[in-house]
Amino acid sequence: MERRRPIPIGVDLYKDMIQKGYYYVDKTMLICKILERKNQLLLVTRPRRFGKTLALSMICTFFEREILLDGTLCDPSVYFQGKQVLDAGEEYTKHMGRYPVIFLSLKSAKQPDYEMAYAMMVNEIVHEFERHRYVLEDASLLSSQKKRYLAVMEKTAPPSEYSYALKFLSECLEQYHQIKTIILLDEYDVPLENAYFQGFYNQMVDFIRSLFESALKTNPSLQFAVVTGCLRVSKESIFTGLNNFDVVSVLDDDFSEYFGFVQQEVDEILDYYGISSRADEVKEWYDGYLFGNTQVYNPWSLVKYVKDIVYKNTIYPKPYWANTSSNSIVRELVEHADDSAKREIERLMAGGTVEKPVYEDITYADIFHSQDYLWNFLFFTGYLKTVGRKFEMDTIRLVLQIPNREILYIYNHTVIDWFQKKIKTIDFSEFYRAVLHGCAKDFERFLKNQLQESISYMDSAENFYHGFLLGLFGSLQGYEKISNRESGEGRYDLLLKPYDEQQPAVILELKQVRQFSKMEQMCQNALDQINALHYDADLVQEGYQIIRKYGICFCKKSCKVRMMEES
Repeated sequence: MERRRPIPIGVDLYKDMIQKGYYYVDKTMLICKILERKNQLLLVTRPRRFGKTLALSMICTFFEREILLDGTLCDPSVYFQGKQVLDAGEEYTKHMGRYPVIFLSLKSAKQPDYEMAYAMMVNEIVHEFERHRYVLEDASLLSSQKKRYLAVMEKTAPPSEYSYALKFLSECLEQYHQIKTIILLDEYDVPLENAYFQGFYNQMVDFIRSLFESALKTNPSLQFAVVTGCLRVSKESIFTGLNNFDVVSVLDDDFSEYFGFVQQEVDEILDYYGISSRADEVKEWYDGYLFGNTQVYNPWSLVKYVKDIVYKNTIYPKPYWANTSSNSIVRELVEHADDSAKREIERLMAGGTVEKPVYEDITYADIFHSQDYLWNFLFFTGYLKTVGRKFEMDTIRLVLQIPNREILYIYNHTVIDWFQKKIKTIDFSEFYRAVLHGCAKDFERFLKNQLQESISYMDSAENFYHGFLLGLFGSLQGYEKISNRESGEGRYDLLLKPYDEQQPAVILELKQVRQFSKMEQMCQNALDQINALHYDADLVQEGYQIIRKYGICFCKKSCKVRMMEES
């Protein structure tokens, strides 16, 4: 049996992908698209974990005029044998191995304070200086330039020097190679997102702006630059005044197939690893993203899934993306949702849609200025997809939906966490007194209030209401909470069983209807069911003297509670 290629988990360097023989989905025609655009600066925005780092690494490998340790030039064509770009024609391949390249990734700048985040970015800059230290051997390099270069590399340069370091490095590279420099900046907005949530946003904006303006705006040594991130965030003036500046976002058709896997690529992967029978499951969980008019799968989640299935780590799909991100944006939406937003979240989680205006120039500082901005963050960061669009007045409006089961999982568990934190702040003493003492009206009033403030997070309405009640009774001391246990001739929904037999036991039978007019009858049906199926049989046998029996019917955000009269 032919040995299959290893599955590339966490491999984001193109050379490693090729040298170590990993399975690689050929995206090399992206190089041709970049050359055809003829833009000096290209910004490509995509959600996290959609292959941006690997794409930039592949671009770097193709274009870079790399000096090896023995002083010879690397032949980059060895990394592209059998790849589509080599068949694209001399118009494109003549650029291979021709340019010096600066490749800076900012995705690791996620520290708790500005000093640490700044230090991390300085380390990345220093690494690029070290990678190109051969320029120090250039006889034409002035002594002042060498001194400045060494100061940056040895971290003895003043902080202001690092704001202009990329421009200076590109000048030195052009001087050495006698050709302009390509600059690749990966995940440029990670430091901005982190700084916003950690509380040092303005400091980070100032540094990133200076770094980018010097390298990209006023740099005669620049051939072209490709920048990737989740958001455009141009309002911070990070990109202000740049000539020939082009943005390709998830709304655009261009480049749509180069980040994420299209259906044919997924079919080939599943067939290669002998798991084509799981195509429907894969589609339900990891497909659904729409870039322009191209539907794509989440590449990170799909590769993780394939590895787990092939190596029999699991037989079920998992929410891999949920475990790679803080999901801060979803949490912010849930925690700051007003009544309207809560209903919209419920609609999305039930498979429905919401319609929102799109703002491509939002910033992290804009999150709470408008609920619409928060919806936009969810869209551009991959937590919503567009299923329709229209143009009204001067604004594009998008019809948005949750992409797949994996993202629905994130919403579900974010809402559950929010609900559990919320109920810890509530005084339940009057509620518990009403339930245990048989005050059905007070019981009902409390439930209605909580329902109106909650967000439904289950696929099935009855499951939601059941979990909702269990959450409310979580702080009830001295009682065992038992769900769906057999008693008598059936299974009750919920039992509150006291450890002290002198305290009242409580049986709750739940119903759910779609019409308010049916609630009263369903409450009675629930009470009749408790009696007919003798749900109290075990309690009576154990010697409990006081047994409260409630029939509860839920309808949307309302409920009715009826208690069986004691005989």
